Amino acid sequence: MKAEERWIGIKDVSAHLGVNKSSVYRWIEKKGLPAHRVGKLFRFKLSEVDEWVQSGSAGEAGSQSTPKEKTDG
Repeated sequence: MKAEERWIGIKDVSAHLGVNKSSVYRWIEKKGLPAHRVGKLFRFKLSEVDEWVQSGSAGEAGSQSTPKEKTDG
């Protein structure tokens, strides 16, 4: 039987992804980063976070949106 995956907090997710905690909060709110609220705290499963990143939902590797195409003229 597979061991149960443990829940982790914002600090661990930000370290795992190599971003600031504020980016994690923003991604929860604006980009649908999978998070589960337990009282006032957010908890995560790394497998869900990794799946979200691999699906392309994270967008660009920074905190900015995908740049818009420039038009000549």
